[in-house]
Amino acid sequence: MPTHPTPAEVFDRAVRQLLAKDMNAFTDLYAEDAVMEFPFAPPGRPGRLDGREAVRAYLADYPDHLDVHRVHDVELHETTDPAVLVAEFVASGTVVATGADYSARYIAVLTIADGLIRHYRDYWNPLALAEVPVGRGTTA
Repeated sequence: MPTHPTPAEVFDRAVRQLLAKDMNAFTDLYAEDAVMEFPFAPPGRPGRLDGREAVRAYLADYPDHLDVHRVHDVELHETTDPAVLVAEFVASGTVVATGADYSARYIAVLTIADGLIRHYRDYWNPLALAEVPVGRGTTA
């Protein structure tokens, strides 16, 4: 029987890929039919992405907008469903267009099966991105 990484291990890999600015490797962690949701997305930004390739296209130029230097204050919460992980964290870095410091707290609910992210619901404060140009790759 094949063993797969735990949801916490998948989250850790995703953070490492994000910090390495390897968005292809980051999106390779998503299942082909994955869903990424942004419940608090403001007008002009998507509230939902369907499929790995939609996530890949959306995040392709993420490092051109936000240069994330570190992900810290990470708290991972297991749930009664072993496939579901709640992650609280802070991402800090620089807004590329302005050089301004960037720091935002996130809460993400991830469903991970067979070592892949099947569903990622990202609760973030859209006001933290006020300086970032509207376009792809502007949410974490």
